[in-house]
Amino acid sequence: MAYYPEPVARLIDALQKLPGIGPKTAQRLTFFLLKRPTEEVTALSEAIARVKAQIVNCSICFNVTEEDPCQICSDPARDARLLCVVEEPNDLLAMERTGQYRGRYHVLLGVLSPLDGIGPEDLRVRELLARLEGQPADEVILATNPNVEGEATAIYLAKLLKSLAPRVTRIARGLPVGGDLEYADEVTLGKALEGRREMG
Repeated sequence: MAYYPEPVARLIDALQKLPGIGPKTAQRLTFFLLKRPTEEVTALSEAIARVKAQIVNCSICFNVTEEDPCQICSDPARDARLLCVVEEPNDLLAMERTGQYRGRYHVLLGVLSPLDGIGPEDLRVRELLARLEGQPADEVILATNPNVEGEATAIYLAKLLKSLAPRVTRIARGLPVGGDLEYADEVTLGKALEGRREMG
């Protein structure tokens, strides 16, 4: 095994803890940073420290924010009778980028995953139920990812929310724009058929 000075080895080890970063990528990133100007690397380390020090979860929706409550929860123009439940803050950002949704959000901060030991008590489910009891919604949209964990979470929540909201819906899933039918798997095609709607 190659010998690295202790600070280099420590950075490689630290970078490997990031999602999607293996040993080789961690080494490449470390040596990339060593070649960059000191002020650029200092700016990066300060940005990391600042995000950890200044960003909190909104006490209402659990999105990431500098101010509590967050801008979305504080916006009176948002429709409080419409609540979209997402897994993570980056899912909320994806929904916002569409420009199609003007309701409020609830971020679970994860999904049910029994294999990883993640149950309902590890998510913001209790807070979701309390929120709906205190401020009822006309519709709750379950916008978890279309994978095994996301589906299990949506099914679990739909049962819990049946008595708390007149309408519990699931985002439609199906073919991506520009996708070809011949390359789609059976589950995706099946969901696209299920989510079909009237034309004209």
